[in-house]
Amino acid sequence: MRIIESTNIAALTRLVTRDLARDPAVLRTASRIVRDVRRRGDAAVRDWSHRFGDMAGSGDFDVPRREWRSAADGLSRDIRRAIRLAARNIERVAQRQRLEPFGLQVRPGVTIRQRVEPFDRAGCYVPGGRHPLPSTLLMTVIPAKVAGVREVIVACPDPAPIVLCAALEAGATRVLGIGGAQAIAALAYGTATIPRVSKIAGPGNAWVAAAKDLVSADCAIDMHAGPSEIVVWADAGRFEWIAADLLAQAEHDPAARPILVTRSQRLARAVAAEVRRRLPPTGPARTSVRRNGAIIVTRSRKESADVVNRIAPEHLVCASAKDAGLIHTAGTIFVGPWSAQAAGDYTTGSNHVLPTGGAARFRGGLGPADFVRTFTEQTVTRRGVRGIGPAAIALAGAEGLAEHARSIRIRL
Repeated sequence: MRIIESTNIAALTRLVTRDLARDPAVLRTASRIVRDVRRRGDAAVRDWSHRFGDMAGSGDFDVPRREWRSAADGLSRDIRRAIRLAARNIERVAQRQRLEPFGLQVRPGVTIRQRVEPFDRAGCYVPGGRHPLPSTLLMTVIPAKVAGVREVIVACPDPAPIVLCAALEAGATRVLGIGGAQAIAALAYGTATIPRVSKIAGPGNAWVAAAKDLVSADCAIDMHAGPSEIVVWADAGRFEWIAADLLAQAEHDPAARPILVTRSQRLARAVAAEVRRRLPPTGPARTSVRRNGAIIVTRSRKESADVVNRIAPEHLVCASAKDAGLIHTAGTIFVGPWSAQAAGDYTTGSNHVLPTGGAARFRGGLGPADFVRTFTEQTVTRRGVRGIGPAAIALAGAEGLAEHARSIRIRL
């Protein structure tokens, strides 16, 4: 891993500046697929799925529920217990994150009530790829169910048995054995057999990310996803553990960004050497570390915090709660040496669908609030309009909106 001094402003700027622009070729293909699904529906979904190998067999899109049960029965008891533990922890955290309705009397005769209504239907995308991802299914379906979403539809190309077991545990409504941009388009716009959803959540490859961007004007999405990121902020500690955390995140994706921020030159060199020693000869982790990995050496604790806040990482690992208190831009923070970031991917209960590419500046991880709409009911009585009406009339007059003023004045 390259070591960058914090005084090297140009190198630091290049490191923290991320270009999330989509590949033009990917955007063109995704746009073509989305348009085709809008026009031809199920036929287009089937054609593109077979073309890209994103659907097994030639039958219906739905994976029958009996296959979910059969898949769960075929797994080891330890795996089933692990899925159940993860699901329960995710649900416990999500329950505490729920938005609550309220009623408030602003003044006599003026009452505002906030309502929290779940979406009727949500779509959760679970990648197929090299490895099955039951954790992603749990992290997307469970918050939707906790929010009260009636139908939660999972799209996953050729779902593995462990993914189907997770669908059963999480309470998914349907599992569609399709993936890619065509699955996103089908969920966003609906087809004869796939109903339109109000929101799509979950990560995916470049075509999935591009399709989510394309449909986002018509269907809500969780976030504009980029490559995975981790920042470890440490001035001391076990260099083997730090290297392990960096490599764990690097193995997600060749474009992942593993970064260490430290005041210690000695620790920087030790971690760099350990990462080189543990680096596999091929694969995404090697590419990630070589292209995007870095160690930033700072001059003070405050400077370290400033660098971390500027990066706004998806995952941050830091030494203490005192350090964590200095950070206000991160998707999630792991505090202390025993808080392995990888545990958060599976079983801590905190959601692992997190903002990337600096988006932690303005949002956090996925939760039940992502699957509800909030709106207000306003009740004004005769007494209430007498209390607030004159001020409203004055403001309407100041804005030159005479009919606004009149609509209130006639009630007085």
